[in-house]
Amino acid sequence: MGVYLVKNLVNGKIFIGSSKNIPARLNRHKFELKFGSENIAELQNDYNKFGEEKFLYEILDELKPKEDPEYNYTEDIAVLEQLWIEKLQPFEERGYNKR
Repeated sequence: MGVYLVKNLVNGKIFIGSSKNIPARLNRHKFELKFGSENIAELQNDYNKFGEEKFLYEILDELKPKEDPEYNYTEDIAVLEQLWIEKLQPFEERGYNKR
């Protein structure tokens, strides 16, 4: 669990997201992009234009599980994602995130 990015290798634009299950979420992005159902329209348009091989999927940061099996990671993940968004500013010409 943690924060990931999807990067367009042609124009350098990025999308930053987070998930409790990063591999599953990245697979979902790949599936949705491949079949034209990605909710982020600009990302989908660029994927259609440049192709699958021009996109990189990367884990930026991971949270380690705590001892408490009942611990809720939702807030921790959101804070971590916000830190990466503030650092990389993936908006407008730099990315696919919305302010």
